[in-house]
Amino acid sequence: MKCRHCAHELTQTFLDLGSAPPSNAYLKPEALSQAEIWLPLKVMVCDACWLAQTLDFTGRENLFDADYAYFSSFSSSWLAHAKKFVETMRQELGLDSQSLVMEVAANDGYLLQYVQEAGIPCLGVEPTASTAAAARGKGINVIERFFGVELAKEILARGQRVDLSVANNVLAHVPDINDFVAGFSLVLSEQGVASFEFPHLLNMVEQNQFDTAYHEHYSYLSLHAVKTVFAKNGLHVFDVQEWPTHGGSLRVLAQRMDIRYREEKASVAQILQAEQAAGILNTGFYEAAQAKAESAKFALLEFLLNAKRNGKRVGAYGAAAKGNTLLNFSGVRPDLLPYVVDINTHKQGKFMPGSHIPIVDIQHLLADKPDFILILPWNLQAEIMQDLPQAKNWGAQFVVAIPQLTVL
Repeated sequence: MKCRHCAHELTQTFLDLGSAPPSNAYLKPEALSQAEIWLPLKVMVCDACWLAQTLDFTGRENLFDADYAYFSSFSSSWLAHAKKFVETMRQELGLDSQSLVMEVAANDGYLLQYVQEAGIPCLGVEPTASTAAAARGKGINVIERFFGVELAKEILARGQRVDLSVANNVLAHVPDINDFVAGFSLVLSEQGVASFEFPHLLNMVEQNQFDTAYHEHYSYLSLHAVKTVFAKNGLHVFDVQEWPTHGGSLRVLAQRMDIRYREEKASVAQILQAEQAAGILNTGFYEAAQAKAESAKFALLEFLLNAKRNGKRVGAYGAAAKGNTLLNFSGVRPDLLPYVVDINTHKQGKFMPGSHIPIVDIQHLLADKPDFILILPWNLQAEIMQDLPQAKNWGAQFVVAIPQLTVL
């Protein structure tokens, strides 16, 4: 395979997690008796532009379909993050009733609802029918399409220019990253800003966040790689901010390359320097990731096996995509982990892909009173523990497997 950005031949393996079904392909009960699609899950890194990327084995339409079950609004901390972002950008950019905010991967309207409340015109782009319908239910105008140059030209043809474009946790999800980024450079107004948030590759490697690798994540992003991709597709990075969301993310702010209305901030050079100092431009940086992933896998299996031998009950919380990567890489099945709790009603009553562990509501866990609660979305550890104060009443202990097996 060639690099999806620069077409350089890929030879350097980053992670090989065997094979797994798509991580968001939650199964309905009737699907359990049918064949399930498993695909190789292997991540390479380009030693020319340093874009880390999953090998392609299926099209995006098979990963982001009408039954896509990830709804952003079920996380209270993520809603607070989105609301704060809207208020900050409203003030910094002077957004008002004459402005236009566009969010690509608008999901269920988790962010644009706050734009709408502020009286600022907005437009959502969301290809998955399930989440797009939820956003429309909030009164948000949504184009149900994948974004790229073609759609950007259609938006321009309507006479619309975007003053703020938002792309949270989607840059990693696009197979044609050049077409995707180029679309933003087309639709921005002269003083427009494009905001992208994504988990930082530096944290993924240093903190053993291998479970964020799955088929829906085509790319794993460093600032070095993003700056290179943006420059080739008409965007200039002028600011970078570090945020704790999703295990440590970057918020990259960009403008049109042909205008460069804003001065580049010192944060850009600072984070580029930090990446280089960590070794991100060297293949040796990536070679240690496999052993660390396998160590976490074995530790989780040992914990679950010991709990089983000692008659301890374990339940999991959060039917997250990263949890599916972890469980399938580790070979965990219902005999070791009988259920996963999730407050997302779109997942309840279904089964985790690959492992076939049933997804249940919170009442199931409260009735079972397990000895251990394994938190699969470790990035929401504080939020989940705060939402389950009852666990202390029966002496339950919380457990995370990433970056290493820890009983909290």
